[in-house]
Amino acid sequence: MNIVSTDRDTASVPAELAAFVYHEAMLLDTQRYDEWLTLYAESGLYWMPLSQDQAPGDEAPSLLHEDLLLLRLRIQRYRNPRAHSLHPAVRGLRILQAPQVLTSDASAELHRMRTPFLYMETQGDTQKMLAATAYHTIEGRPGAFRIRMKKVELLNADACLPAIQLLL
Repeated sequence: MNIVSTDRDTASVPAELAAFVYHEAMLLDTQRYDEWLTLYAESGLYWMPLSQDQAPGDEAPSLLHEDLLLLRLRIQRYRNPRAHSLHPAVRGLRILQAPQVLTSDASAELHRMRTPFLYMETQGDTQKMLAATAYHTIEGRPGAFRIRMKKVELLNADACLPAIQLLL
């Protein structure tokens, strides 16, 4: 479900962008993955680089570098009863700081957001916590926003990380 509105002035665009980012986190937290996928543009990309200074592109190794097709396959795997790494059930929760608009070009309908957050993941008796910053490149206008790219920079991406089962 996308936030729908028709009469918006440009002053409300930052609030609409922040609401969009919060909405995306809620869909992930509640495992409403089909709705979450609809937030992505057809050329959308989800990227977790190995370092904060890594240049965009799939030439260098990344923790995750998935287009919409690969994200759909990942969601199918989440639903597969033979995905044994997801048993017992895995749940994730994001605690977001207020999303910040870094750039916004209303005429080009292109916006860039920064959102620091904590991610908790639990499975059985195990719980892990990761700190990260999400950078969303969002295209469109209020009511029709789509994620062009979500870049998640883990605070300690260069460390030995635990197995992360769900998307951050």
